[in-house]
Amino acid sequence: MRRITILGATGSIGQNTIDLIARQPDRYHVVALTGGRNVAQLARDAIALRAEVAVTCYDDCRAELANLLSGTGIAVASGPAAVTEAASRPADWIMSAIVGVAGLAPGYAALSHGTTLALANKESLVTAGPILKSAATRHGTRLLPVDSEHSAVFQALVGEDIAAVERIVITASGGAFRDWPLDKLARATLAEASSHPNWAMGQRITIDSASMFNKALELIEAKELFGVRPDQIETVIHPESLIHALVGFRDGALMAHVGPPDMRHAIGYALHWPDRQHLPVERLDLAKIGQMTFRAPDPARYPALALARRVMEEGGLTGAAFNGAKEAALDAFIAGQIGFLDMARVVEATLDKMSSQDGLQNAAMSLDTVLQTDKLARIRAAESISDLG
Repeated sequence: MRRITILGATGSIGQNTIDLIARQPDRYHVVALTGGRNVAQLARDAIALRAEVAVTCYDDCRAELANLLSGTGIAVASGPAAVTEAASRPADWIMSAIVGVAGLAPGYAALSHGTTLALANKESLVTAGPILKSAATRHGTRLLPVDSEHSAVFQALVGEDIAAVERIVITASGGAFRDWPLDKLARATLAEASSHPNWAMGQRITIDSASMFNKALELIEAKELFGVRPDQIETVIHPESLIHALVGFRDGALMAHVGPPDMRHAIGYALHWPDRQHLPVERLDLAKIGQMTFRAPDPARYPALALARRVMEEGGLTGAAFNGAKEAALDAFIAGQIGFLDMARVVEATLDKMSSQDGLQNAAMSLDTVLQTDKLARIRAAESISDLG
C-alpha cells in the first residue's frame, strides 16, 4: 500500500488528486492532508481517506478543524511550520499543490524522503529551481511535473535524448481576454478576469491565465525543469486547449501531447508513473473536434511573457523577485487597488528597482535568500502600487 501525502488538498489540484485515489482506496494509505481556510472540506476528505493528520496553514482555523475531527483519531495541527512538518513525514508519493511561494518550504522538505515528489507548485522551480533540483539529486528523489504543459513535455521526452531537443512549445489558451480589443483590457473587472473559457481552476490561477502570468511562470519552469536554453522555449496560443505542449527535435519532428483539458490526466500520469493506468477522463473524438487552431501571442496583450524572458536571461534570484512581485500585484488587483494591466507594470518596476539595487543576478541562492528576496519584492511592489495610486 502506497503512503500518500497531499499538500494543498483543498485546492483544485488537490481535489482532483483525491478524486483519483478515492477510486482505489485499497491501494493508498493517506499520511497527511494540508489545506487553508476550507477546513470543512479538509475534514471531510481526512475522514473519507482515513488520513493520519490534517493540517490547516492558518492557526485561527485550528479550533474549527479540531472540532470537526473530534473523535476520529485523526491528528490536527496548524500553521506554516506544521505544514512543513507534515511534508517531512515519510511517504512514498507527495503531491505539492500549495499555490504560490508558500509551497516552497514544504516542497523542499518533502525532497528529503528520497521517494517521489509530484510538483504542481510551479513557483518552487521559478524561485528556487537550482536548489530544488540539487536537493532532489542529493536525496535520490524523483521529481515529476504535474502542470499539464510540463507533464506533456515530460511524456514526449520518454525514451528521447534531451540533447536532440531543438525546441519546446508550451501552449496557452489565451485566457478570458484572448479575443478582447486591446483598448478594453484596462477596464477589465475582477469578475471578468476570474472566468476561464476552458479550465475549471481557482480564482488566482484563472486571473494569471488571463494576464498570461501563469504562462510566464511556466516558461521559466520549463527552463529549470528540463535544462534547456531560454531561446529553445516558445509559447503559442491554442484556444482549444487540447494540445498541451510539443517537443521539437533536431530532425524537424514535433511530438505533441494531445488530451482533454482535465488535470486528472497529468495528475494520474504522475501518480501511476512509470505505468499508465485507466483514468476517468474524456476520450477525444478527433472527427467531432474537426480542427485545432494556433496563433502567436500578442506582446502588447501579454507583457508578462517578455518579463519571463528577462527572468530567464538574468537568472539568479530574479525569479524569486518576479514571483513575489507578481503575487503582490495580483493581491492588489483582487483588492481593487490597481487595474488589470497595472499588474505587469508593477512587476516590471519591481524588477527594475531590485536589479539595480539588490544584485539579484549574482546573489547566492539558498532557501533563506529566496524567501528574503520574495519578501523584499513584495515591499518594492507595494511601493510601485502606491505610485500608481
